[in-house]
Amino acid sequence: MKFMLAGLVFIFCIGCKKSPVQETVKVDTVNPNLPSGQFTYLALGDSYTIGEAVTQGQSFPYQLTAAALDKQGLNVQTPTIIAQTGWTTGDLQQAIQRAALTSTYDIVTLLIGVNNQYQGASIATYRTEFSALLQTAISFARGDVTHVFVISIPDWGVTPFGLTSGRGQQNISMAIDAFNAVNQDEALKAGVNYVNITAESRTAASNLALVASDGLHPSDKMYQEWVSLMSPSVVGAFLVK
Repeated sequence: MKFMLAGLVFIFCIGCKKSPVQETVKVDTVNPNLPSGQFTYLALGDSYTIGEAVTQGQSFPYQLTAAALDKQGLNVQTPTIIAQTGWTTGDLQQAIQRAALTSTYDIVTLLIGVNNQYQGASIATYRTEFSALLQTAISFARGDVTHVFVISIPDWGVTPFGLTSGRGQQNISMAIDAFNAVNQDEALKAGVNYVNITAESRTAASNLALVASDGLHPSDKMYQEWVSLMSPSVVGAFLVK
């Protein structure tokens, strides 16, 4: 993520009903119970979704499709991504409207909110806009809540940028937790999958290999860890009953 302070916008990013935090189960072989055919994936978010400061192929949507799902026998097309560095929930809503998508998708992920937190937006506004975005995500998934995946906001406070931002690492973490409490609550109410990657993001405090060269965004290795947490839920949604 690239930041320009002093007046410039913070350019962050960006089944079955399951328990809020998905259990990580790594599958290294093709699952014979997965359906055949080619499936589609829509990723909604901000700089964490486009993979700011890493290559496109190292972003989590691309790693999820190529490095995780394909290896397990789930054939997913190149992701459709609506995301941009610096977007808030309001920005994402407007972008979706402008995109005027007419397709529906087999997988939809939603990761948004870090810029709301950074810019000091209210929790109430975030809840309203996030809830609306989640309903939009569900509609893109043809109303199938088991194929919608909300991903928690990572904690940028533990990164080199966060530690020198003057905002206080503990204060940032508390604010991130407050926003995540909202998106988790809305995900549970809607009955979609919730994947908590925040705890994993905090391991960057002791491992700079998990931070990209800009000192703020996740590295490809961190995204790989996120994918390990996401893929069991995504694969599980497709298992033949």
